[in-house]
Amino acid sequence: MSLRSKAMTTTNAATTATTTAGIPLLELRGITKRFPGVLALDQVSIALHAGEVHMLMGENGAGKSTLMKVLCGAYTADAGELWANGQLVQMTGAADARALGVAVIFQEYSLVPHLSIGQNIFLGREPRNALGLVDHARIHREARALLDRLSLDLDTRREVQGLGVAQQQMVEIAKALSQNARILVLDEPTAALSDRETAKLFEVIADLRSQGVAMAYISHRMEEVFRLGDRVTVLRDGKHVATLPAGEATPEDLVTMMVGRKVDMSYHRGDRPEAGECLLEVDGISSAGGIKDVTLRVHAGEIVGLSGLVGSGRTEVARAIFGADRLTAGSVRFAGRPLRGSPNDARRAGLGLIPESRKQQGLALLRTVCDNLLLAGLRKLFPSGRYSPATGLEEGRKRIAQLRIATPGPRTAAQSLSGGNQQKIVIGKWLVAGTRLFIFDEPTRGIDVGAKEEIFALIDELVHQGCAVLMISSELGEVVRVCDRAYVMKDRRLAGELPREQLSEANLLRLAMHHG
Repeated sequence: MSLRSKAMTTTNAATTATTTAGIPLLELRGITKRFPGVLALDQVSIALHAGEVHMLMGENGAGKSTLMKVLCGAYTADAGELWANGQLVQMTGAADARALGVAVIFQEYSLVPHLSIGQNIFLGREPRNALGLVDHARIHREARALLDRLSLDLDTRREVQGLGVAQQQMVEIAKALSQNARILVLDEPTAALSDRETAKLFEVIADLRSQGVAMAYISHRMEEVFRLGDRVTVLRDGKHVATLPAGEATPEDLVTMMVGRKVDMSYHRGDRPEAGECLLEVDGISSAGGIKDVTLRVHAGEIVGLSGLVGSGRTEVARAIFGADRLTAGSVRFAGRPLRGSPNDARRAGLGLIPESRKQQGLALLRTVCDNLLLAGLRKLFPSGRYSPATGLEEGRKRIAQLRIATPGPRTAAQSLSGGNQQKIVIGKWLVAGTRLFIFDEPTRGIDVGAKEEIFALIDELVHQGCAVLMISSELGEVVRVCDRAYVMKDRRLAGELPREQLSEANLLRLAMHHG
C-alpha cells in the first residue's frame, strides 16, 4: 500500500467532514511578525477546528514555531487578527491564550524535576483550602483523575525527574488538560519516543480528538502527517504556501511545497572510498552510564551505524567513547594511542561529538553563531593563546558560507536560529577543530527534509576527505541507506554487527529485539 493510499484509509474521514465546516475554535488571519533583520511571518493564516488534527509543516526557519508562539501568547503579532469562535479577540500574553483554552507542549518540556507529578500539573495554579493553604490532597486527587483520563498508571506523588521522556510528555498533556485546554499545540511530540510510546501518544491524540479538542501538530515525519492529520498547512520562508486535506497530498507534494523544489527523499549512498586505517578501537568497554562489554571498530573513510531501540545504550556508548561517561572496564584507542577518558583528551586527539540534545549539550545558546563555531577549535586557531577578533570573525564567516547556515550574520545569537541551522553550527565547530572522527547522535532529529539532505551530503563529504563517522539513528531507513555497516545495541550490550550486504531494516530490528 502506498503512503498516500494508507493515509486515505487511516485519516478519520468522518471527523474531517464534520469539523472543517463551521466556525473555527481559533483562527489566525494575516499574521505578520518581524525580528531585527528577519521577517519571520508574512501574512500567514491558519484555522483550527474542534476535533481536528491540523498538521503544520515547513523547513526549519519556515516560521512554524514563531506562529505557534503567537498562538500561545509568547509573541505579539506585528499585524494580523485572532478570532475565537467567530469573535475578534486580543492576544497580549500567555494569560489571554490560557483564557481561550490554548496550551502548548514544546520539545523542551517545562517541568520542574524535583517536584511531584501532581505539583507540576498544577504549578502556579494550586487549589487552596478554606484557610488559604495549598490543598495537597485535592492536587493529587485531581491529578489522578487527569492521569486516568490518559490511561497513565503513575503515582502522582512521584518526582518528575524519575520519569522517562514519554511519561514526562504525558504529564505535560495532563497539565494542559488541567487548564481545560480546547486547543492543544504539539511541537515534534514523537522526536524522542520509541515506537511503543509513539503508539500510546497516538491513542491519546485520537481520544482528545473525539472529545472535540483542536490540535495543531508540528512534525517533520511524513508517516505522522498521513496517519494523524485531517488537514495540512505548509509554510515556507515565513509565508503560507497551502492548506489542504491530508488525503489529497502525497509526500512528494508536501516536500516540494516546503522547499520550493524537488527533493530526493531517499538518500542515495554514493561511491565510497576504500576504508583506510582503523581510527577508533573500542575494546570491551563498560561505563558509569550502564553499558557492558562493548567492542567496535571505525575506519577512516567509512560511516558506521550504531542502531538499537530507544534506551538500548547507544548514546551511552558515544558518551563513553568521548570521555563524557567514566569507563569502568575496557579501553578506547584513537589512531593507535589510548585515550585518557576525558572530553578534552578526545577533542585534542581528533574526536568530535554532535550530541542528541544540541540545545542542552551542543550549543552555547546565548552566544553568537561565530562564537559557537569557534568553541572547539580555539587552540587550533590561536595556538599562542592570544585571540584575534578579526581572525575569529573571518573563520566564522567562512564556516557559515561553507555550511550554508541561514543567519542574519555571524553575531546573531545561536538560540534564534532554526533547529537545522543550529545542527549545522554544532557540526561546524568540529570542522574548525580539525576533527578526524565525528560521532553523530541522531543527526537529523527534528530537522526538515531539505536540511537532512544537506546534513547527509556533508557527512558523505567528510568520509571522502578521509574522516570517519559513527552515526547513531533511530531511523532504521537512514542507517540502511547511509552506513557501510552497523552495530546494534540491546539492553546496553552489543547484540551484533551487520556488514553492508546484510544491512536491512528487518535485520536491524531482529538484532535490536534479539529475534535471531
